[in-house]
Amino acid sequence: MTIRVVIADDQALVRTGLRMILDNADDIDVVGEAGDGAEAVALVAELDPDVVLMDIRMPEMDGVEATAAIAAAQRARVLVLTTFDLDEYVYAALQAGASGFLLKDSLAPDLLAGVRVVAAGEATLAPTVTRRLLDRVVTGLPVPPPDDRLALLTGREHEVLQHLARGLSNAEIAELLFLSPGTVKTHVGRILTKLGLRDRVQAVVFAYESGMISR
Repeated sequence: MTIRVVIADDQALVRTGLRMILDNADDIDVVGEAGDGAEAVALVAELDPDVVLMDIRMPEMDGVEATAAIAAAQRARVLVLTTFDLDEYVYAALQAGASGFLLKDSLAPDLLAGVRVVAAGEATLAPTVTRRLLDRVVTGLPVPPPDDRLALLTGREHEVLQHLARGLSNAEIAELLFLSPGTVKTHVGRILTKLGLRDRVQAVVFAYESGMISR
């Protein structure tokens, strides 16, 4: 099945570069380009793509507002493209419903893999910066009271969520907890169901906002 993608970035050169990478993949088709958030929202409603590559800072409507509009009304999943100096905006985009983020200087294979993962209904976080990103954003904020939903989790699910929140993959969690990757995947699925979350990105945000990850 071909993955249909819309690229949203206010720099034409960036859009061209992304299109060149994506067009080289047999299973990905770029169906539209937008120069701002409002145009991206309109294009997604018109074209019904599978994935939106979303820049954060754009005129008219920024990527956070556009992500929220798309997540609320469309089936398309949003993959945020960012740079280190936009961390706080990325966190806001994740809260708005983005399915993950990649750095703009990611290698072509990482970009293609991210699009495929998100299109498959999973979520992707740049693993080397996930903890640093969230730590930088939440540092200095008051520690919230524990979320009552944490009581719904078993001890093992609590462990899995803690490791997931630190950016570990299922395979890495499995190795740490002496479980099979399939068992970890099952635990993650149950965690999402119990907490009413859409994907593992939302689980990361929940873990920080609920206070279960120490700051």
